[in-house]
Amino acid sequence: MKFSTFAAALAGLASNAAAIAVSGAAEGFAKGVTGGGSASPVYPKTNAELVSYLGDSSPRVIVLQRTFDFTGTEGTTSATGCAPWGTGSGCQLAINKDNWCKNYQSSAPSVNVKYDNAGQLGITVASKKTLLGQGSAGIIKGKGLRIVSGANNIIIQNVHITNLNPHYVWGGDAITLDGADMVWIDHVKTSLIGRQHIVLGNSASQRVTISNSEIDGSSTWSATCDNHHYWALYFTGSSDLVTLKGNYIHHTSGRSPKVGGNTLLHAVNNYWYANSGHAFEVGSGASIVAEGNVFQNVASPIDSGTTGGQIFTAPSPSANAVCSSTLGHTCQVNAFGSSGSFNSIGNTNFLSNFKGKNVASAAPASGVVASVGKNAGYGKI
Repeated sequence: MKFSTFAAALAGLASNAAAIAVSGAAEGFAKGVTGGGSASPVYPKTNAELVSYLGDSSPRVIVLQRTFDFTGTEGTTSATGCAPWGTGSGCQLAINKDNWCKNYQSSAPSVNVKYDNAGQLGITVASKKTLLGQGSAGIIKGKGLRIVSGANNIIIQNVHITNLNPHYVWGGDAITLDGADMVWIDHVKTSLIGRQHIVLGNSASQRVTISNSEIDGSSTWSATCDNHHYWALYFTGSSDLVTLKGNYIHHTSGRSPKVGGNTLLHAVNNYWYANSGHAFEVGSGASIVAEGNVFQNVASPIDSGTTGGQIFTAPSPSANAVCSSTLGHTCQVNAFGSSGSFNSIGNTNFLSNFKGKNVASAAPASGVVASVGKNAGYGKI
């Protein structure tokens, strides 16, 4: 082999080696997650290989170097759905999943729907997996990811999930967790999703960190008929610990997030932008600390119609000192621009639930917009 050819080969190997390493480490509740660990990386070439690697019983480091397009691979379904929010060109229609139209929207007009079957159920992700996108090439189109039934120790980093029947409610979820543990979702982008961008189901998903990710709610179709996606983040597990840090959550109109069940949520240093409705729904069982965040053009940071949960909104330096003994730091005040009020609900006794757990650090809100703009989403590591 000529020296120049040999040198080029070595350079290529070095480039691949740099690309397959997980960047950084999880903060907060999923601190210590290792995913596939030191397993030799695999590079799926087909949809079938990707599905196999994600779902098998071996520890895996799975590197995405291309777009995996699942649209059309499982056929389409034509059926009767409904139009709960009208039939205007900007309104989402609804698939009649589990007779939802009849049970919950019986007065809505019936409409014909045609949806892609692949988007309905995500790819199963088994334990001890690391899924990494290389550069800005790691895209999964038309199908989400499903982490359920005891799956644990999973890292998803630098991946874009998109185009899951965005016309239709019940068209599909980008990332589903239900009965999982130790999951880190980092530098992920979700866009053009039919239902939830990230959903934590009713079973316990005990330690989850979502960081540096972009929840892009921009869509031609929405339940509020205004190009702002309503179904964004849904955290209602029976015993969930969720760290939400450094994320960009934009062009939504509700459920950003909806929190309930028995969820302890630490929302820190996130940037909410252009929400035409509400960000937080504080449902029964929710226990939330929201600190050091920025809300810009958010009509209602908290949905005034939700009750039963608790949220501490870090209103002032003096009030925020209460965090020190449980979170290990004085909470940071939030910042607002052209946004509604953000008032605490309930007392602060629930802060004791953070004691002894891995808690993410908090920076002043003044640096959040620049930091999130630089880091949040895929293709930025």
